[in-house]
Amino acid sequence: MYHISELAESVGLSRATLLYYEKIGLLKGKRQANGYRVYSDADRQRLRLMQQLQAGGLSLQECQACLDGKLDCEMLERRLAVLDTEIAEKTRSRDLLAALLGQSSLKDWHEEVERVAPDLHRAWLMSQGFSSAEAGLIALVSKDMNAHDAYMAGFMEVFADLDWWGPGTEEATRRALDMLPFATETILEIGCGPGMATMTLAEATAARITATDTAEVALDKLRARIAAGGLNDRIEVQNVDMAAIPAPECPWDVIWSEGSAYILGVEKALADWRALIRPDGVLVFSDMVWRTDKPDGEIGAFWAAEYPAMATPATRVAQARRAGYRVLGHFDIGPEGMETYYRPLAARLDALEPRLAGSRVLEDLRREIAVLEAGRGQFGYEMFVLERV
Repeated sequence: MYHISELAESVGLSRATLLYYEKIGLLKGKRQANGYRVYSDADRQRLRLMQQLQAGGLSLQECQACLDGKLDCEMLERRLAVLDTEIAEKTRSRDLLAALLGQSSLKDWHEEVERVAPDLHRAWLMSQGFSSAEAGLIALVSKDMNAHDAYMAGFMEVFADLDWWGPGTEEATRRALDMLPFATETILEIGCGPGMATMTLAEATAARITATDTAEVALDKLRARIAAGGLNDRIEVQNVDMAAIPAPECPWDVIWSEGSAYILGVEKALADWRALIRPDGVLVFSDMVWRTDKPDGEIGAFWAAEYPAMATPATRVAQARRAGYRVLGHFDIGPEGMETYYRPLAARLDALEPRLAGSRVLEDLRREIAVLEAGRGQFGYEMFVLERV
């Protein structure tokens, strides 16, 4: 026989716990003449069996039902389903913590956060010590803050020898220029890359151009083009984050941004860059857009992860109007613009295959090219010409 304190010690429970079990009927001691409760070895074994049932996730009430009657299989199945759900949730939690510690990939997590809370995603990344430019690249390119530097090293190796860092053509740049309602004297180009559009702007206008980007390898290529063309007196190259362009003493006539506004976020770019343009000045930008309201499943899933804010031209026009612009025009740059970018990119990947085999950079860019082939007509690049009002 055991007194309650002895029983509690033998099964590793507290005296208060056993008193509670008495109260709810799980345990039934015998009260002696002196008022003390005593318990048998059967009581101790009952407690031990109950502890084993609890290890299966059963509640006290469910344990009692199993101890005092036949196993309730429906109840056990419900409990199993609950446990499976809890295990899945705990596994996701564990995986996220491991990823945040750099033990696995953060790609899926970054994609989801960028989809549901893009502004806070970028702000949080900056609170971790990344610049706004790096935050944008993590959100939309590397998608793993712990592997960002290594990913971007491979990414830049791919693009270092490419002239076009996004879809576009000289003809599209000139067509957009023709929509300007004035002869521009100053142009701020944001996200100039290696300068293909920059050189077209310089050839087609007499404007003074400030070309900005944060990729030094691209800016070096542009500097070489400027020097070869004898344009140092008209084109100034600056390494400047598109999210932190200082306000000029004299606002620019035109802001030009081919294929880069998406990094900042088109709606944010429309709002932030408007303050840098003179009244009646013009913003020109190009962006990947949907050509259909119902993309194929694989195509839709790809861009939902890669560019969750991707929209139709009509949506971009509505956003521009709300942001304080008059739409002077917009047009599809056509399949030529896509080929200008993707054909050399595919050839570059082929050349680097031995070095980049197995890397996520190679896999990501290969998949994008495959989606382009599979989704022709469902998405493309659009040029927008907007007047500040």
